[in-house]
Amino acid sequence: MKAYAVLEGATEISEITLPTPVPVGSEVVLRVLHSGVCHSDTHLLEGGYDLGARGMMLLKDRGVPYPLVLGHEVVGTVERVGPQASPELVGKTLLVFPWIGCGECSTCRAGHDNACTDGRMLGVQRQGGYAEYISVPHEKYLVNISGLDPAWAATLACSGLTSYSAVNKVRALDPDDAVVIIGAGGLGLTAIAMLNARGHRHTIAVDLSEPNLKLAMEMGATATVPADSPTLSAAIVEAAGGPVAAVIDFVNGTATAIHGFDALRKGGLLVHVGLFGGELTIPTVLLPVKMLTLQGSYVGNLTELRELVDLAKAGALPHIPIIDGRLDATGVADSLARLVERRVAGRIVLSAEQAPDSGELTARR
Repeated sequence: MKAYAVLEGATEISEITLPTPVPVGSEVVLRVLHSGVCHSDTHLLEGGYDLGARGMMLLKDRGVPYPLVLGHEVVGTVERVGPQASPELVGKTLLVFPWIGCGECSTCRAGHDNACTDGRMLGVQRQGGYAEYISVPHEKYLVNISGLDPAWAATLACSGLTSYSAVNKVRALDPDDAVVIIGAGGLGLTAIAMLNARGHRHTIAVDLSEPNLKLAMEMGATATVPADSPTLSAAIVEAAGGPVAAVIDFVNGTATAIHGFDALRKGGLLVHVGLFGGELTIPTVLLPVKMLTLQGSYVGNLTELRELVDLAKAGALPHIPIIDGRLDATGVADSLARLVERRVAGRIVLSAEQAPDSGELTARR
């Protein structure tokens, strides 16, 4: 099969040929129809994550295999199943939950595969969806998306799920409490739409891109702040009418984390989501004095994904803009480059079928 992969030591996408997976045991093999393009793939392409003064966390030192086939927002049609899987799955178009753990530890048994310390995540530790086929270890990681646009449904596996899980962490707030969304890309826009759908009435969007800030207002933000404001935390507080109850940082770089922290009110919550990298240096005394909470949020679990899909089927989940592209080496490489250059207002979804004949990206709502 064709796959679009990162070779060891490289920082570009190459087309390679891999054996088409043959399912054994409980495995399920799907032909990839749609694969969303996530900003975290740009960090995987770079070979690791920025830890600030501690240097880089290199993927090769963490056992990530090469060649690495990225792609974790996948919708596909079941082609073959192993002898321990349900044969009636063949021919069905399903969404893949990619955040798979070892399946044996107490964390996995509690349904939190995404928090497993021995993760086997698709598109990271296992081959992902930038390929003709993808192998999933068990049918329980497949979600029925009947009635949904399959290209948009692909984004629910990461963009939607990450936003949903992060927003769940602020759901106890009063609807009029100020919540700040830093980063109005695919994830941030989804979070704003979810807050709006839940009846939240005070959301501030922060981003470098004016088009993204315009989209944020369309999705339900009540105010916007340019991320390049010279005194960003002060600008956030001014836009919110005072220190804020919560900040969800979908960038999570050094600057955004500091400004988000400084904008919090007493009892405030800073949710770290993004993987931009860097470090946060804070006065430790402010944590107890202001009773602040810093919380990491990494994607979400399988239960949350099923809840999210149910919301989508009920029409309770507004759509973010989808940008169509072709699932090939050029499509993957160009899409990742656009993300790095901050030229994406919405979410790119690459398709093996019904992609633009020109290979160019096209936007739709």
